[in-house]
Amino acid sequence: MKIGRRSLLAGIGAFSLAPRNAFGAVKDATGRTIDLPARITRVFPAGPPAAIMLYTLAPDLLLGWPRANRPEEIEFLLPDVGARAEIGRITGRGNTANLETVIALKPDLIIDVGSTSTTFVSLAQRVQDQTGIPYALLDGRFDATAESYRLLGALTQRQQPADSLAAYAEETLSTITGRIGSIPAAERPRVFYARGPRGLETGLGGSINVETIEMLARNVAGVQRGGLANVSIEQVLLWNPEVIVTIDQTFAANVRSDPAWASVAAVQKNRVHLSPKLPFGWVDFPPSVNRLIGLWWLAKILYPERFPEDLNERTRDFYKRFYHVDVSGAQLARVLAGRS
Repeated sequence: MKIGRRSLLAGIGAFSLAPRNAFGAVKDATGRTIDLPARITRVFPAGPPAAIMLYTLAPDLLLGWPRANRPEEIEFLLPDVGARAEIGRITGRGNTANLETVIALKPDLIIDVGSTSTTFVSLAQRVQDQTGIPYALLDGRFDATAESYRLLGALTQRQQPADSLAAYAEETLSTITGRIGSIPAAERPRVFYARGPRGLETGLGGSINVETIEMLARNVAGVQRGGLANVSIEQVLLWNPEVIVTIDQTFAANVRSDPAWASVAAVQKNRVHLSPKLPFGWVDFPPSVNRLIGLWWLAKILYPERFPEDLNERTRDFYKRFYHVDVSGAQLARVLAGRS
């Protein structure tokens, strides 16, 4: 039985458990006090961003994945962890967590990385109160990555490695934003983020899906605030972006020969870029710590003269630090080509 958030909340009371003995308290990103058991050995991620962040810090604690990884994704993860079972998700689009499964897995902790709005606070508190399982919310905004790593380290008793990954995140953001800080906003490239086989789904201003793009450039769809939205080709023609970033192989393969897109500046100048996405997307999909290496990729695309670093070496280092794997030359070439 798969259930949504409303059904989850309605049914939780039947599974009420007594609170667990705690060794101490940690405040999550919303200020809620999370009483933790003496040992954390099993953690349930509420959604994909949480699963990825937890994997990078403490893969041994990850109970499973919101969606089972495909073979081409497992290739870039620790095999035994990458292949762990699909356990569903509590939050986000298509929340599918089976309540009985969550209880049966006996997690010591549930974590969610994403929105800290009242909606998610209410969900977390309700689940925690009725199941006795601590449920912590971490801030999923890209510029909060370092802070969220340190909080996850406190929650999982992995503070030292968490501090190391947090430092990497801080250095990445400060280095990249520092190098382009002198470029006025009005002079930064105009970028369209194209999702879907037709390239007509995009992220509006402030969307978590375009955080890295908006950190470096002008999002042509950013005048209107919101999340993901479908737009018309006529609107894209009016925006006339200088650069297109896409996560869809079909769109990337066909856009240059599609007469509807022929007059777009990015197409005419051959500035359509397919984002790498193994094992997780570099720009989005899902919007988690996988975007850190994507920020380097975007920076080199948009400002090559300001970023002379070897992206191959950056990628090898990132995959070793965060995904715990060494990548071969052939694997690296496949990743950077955006292949799946």
